[in-house]
Amino acid sequence: MKDVQRIALLFDFYGPLLTERQQELIRAYYLEDHSLAEIADADGVSRQAVHELIRRSEAALQEYEQRLGFVAEHQRRLRLLDELQEALDRADLSAARRALAALRAEA
Repeated sequence: MKDVQRIALLFDFYGPLLTERQQELIRAYYLEDHSLAEIADADGVSRQAVHELIRRSEAALQEYEQRLGFVAEHQRRLRLLDELQEALDRADLSAARRALAALRAEA
């Protein structure tokens, strides 16, 4: 997964755990595609300050995922749903039942 996509996904899950400032910077840089210079100019700080805070925010998001694993679990469930859909499309009921059982085991 590309870094931008990964950070966006982590932000979807863990963004509320960041400070408001961290959320603003991640949103501006990754979701609104502003450059470091644009953000720095708008905030009246150095480009380096913005860069460092974004990197710390990224590290915090990665740390939350490492500890909680919600994104990995979400992706695993999406894969199981894909397997279930494929099995149903093939009319492979035994494979569909296995995928469904795996999903139910999580509930």
